[in-house]
Amino acid sequence: MGIKIIGSNKRAGFDYTLIEKFEAGIVLQGTEVKVLREGKVALNDSYVVIDTQGEVWAYNVLIPQYSFGNINNHQEQRVKKLLLNRLEITRLYHEMKTQNLTLVITKIYFKDSKIKLEFATAKGKKLHDKRSAEKEKDITRKIQQGRFED
Repeated sequence: MGIKIIGSNKRAGFDYTLIEKFEAGIVLQGTEVKVLREGKVALNDSYVVIDTQGEVWAYNVLIPQYSFGNINNHQEQRVKKLLLNRLEITRLYHEMKTQNLTLVITKIYFKDSKIKLEFATAKGKKLHDKRSAEKEKDITRKIQQGRFED
């Protein structure tokens, strides 16, 4: 069937250097799935945490309330559990702790009628890193358009 992107975190690539990407299933309630089918989600400042029991949780994934919901509607900023393999979790945990990395959510999408969440190990960029990356992107854009004069 393929992949249909619901939402993406555009600031993640600007604020962080993304190292390695991972795909995980996500535990959702019924009304959350209905809202995601409408394409409503906000991933700004969202991140992933591995707790001491070895469970993986997604924070700050904002899924607004279902407009046709009733009293059983979900909470908007509920912490969501991610589904990963035990070996992946331990490898990620040790990689995070040894290299001082952060887990940042990059996008959420449908993959063969299942909702998946993509996150990446990331290292924060300093201000000068952001400026140099922006400068490189600007130069490549000018070269592709054929109007580079320096």
